[in-house]
Amino acid sequence: MVPNTERGTKWRIASEPTEKIEIEQMKKTHIIGIIVIAIAIGAIISTVADAATYADFGMAQQFPGKEFQVVGELNKDKAIAYSPEQNANEFSFYMVDKSGNEQKVIFNGAKPQDFERSEQVVITGSLEGEEFYADKILMKCPSKYQDGEAGELMEITAESNS
Repeated sequence: MVPNTERGTKWRIASEPTEKIEIEQMKKTHIIGIIVIAIAIGAIISTVADAATYADFGMAQQFPGKEFQVVGELNKDKAIAYSPEQNANEFSFYMVDKSGNEQKVIFNGAKPQDFERSEQVVITGSLEGEEFYADKILMKCPSKYQDGEAGELMEITAESNS
């Protein structure tokens, strides 16, 4: 049945086969549109769910176990612990965040090359007890050029123990 444009009745039987085909095609396009919208919503939700929140170590202490991204600098006055002979996938260091809070950071992966030279460090992970366990390290290395250009960014991801 299709809407009737004549007076008196609201519906009439489609007299021509082309009207029925047009209605079926319209239904298919609606279904395809709904599927595309559902996929887009799913992609947005998964992106938001995976995003970590930028914070400092003080905020991470208030919410232990929650994933945060912390921006700071390597504390070069304290020792960096990495012994590839004993465990090549454990690396720890002390970092000072933008608020001045210092925290021991443990990374389950190899020590990044030229880590000591990094100007800025962004770690992604969570605080457990007195230590911050990092899943990712993003380092801003000093520029190789002298003209004031920004340095390189290097991302290192922890090894999975599965």
